[in-house]
Amino acid sequence: MRFSSRLFIGLFIGILLGVLYGWVIRPVEYIDTAPDSLRADYYNEYVLMVSEAYAADGDLDLARMRLAALGPRPPVNTVVAAIDYGLEHGYSQLDLETLNRLVVDLRAMPPSAEIDTP
Repeated sequence: MRFSSRLFIGLFIGILLGVLYGWVIRPVEYIDTAPDSLRADYYNEYVLMVSEAYAADGDLDLARMRLAALGPRPPVNTVVAAIDYGLEHGYSQLDLETLNRLVVDLRAMPPSAEIDTP
């Protein structure tokens, strides 16, 4: 057999065994984790996505509920922390304005309308 034939057969067998091991023998087990356990960059990207969704639909109650899933910190503080993170890590001006709009609207809310963490 030629070297290239043996190489391709070896690669094929290796890929086949890798797929078999990864999909059948030891597949990934997904575990439900809380959103507040996200890494800092994903955490702040989540806050940005919530603010973008709020900018699109204008549903402040839904935005507050989504932010409350991130932990016990008040939603307004969560968004302010995301703005600080965005300033440090070069978020675009549009992203910062979107986050700022959400903060302004959250601060304009009456205090009695605050929600608890689910």
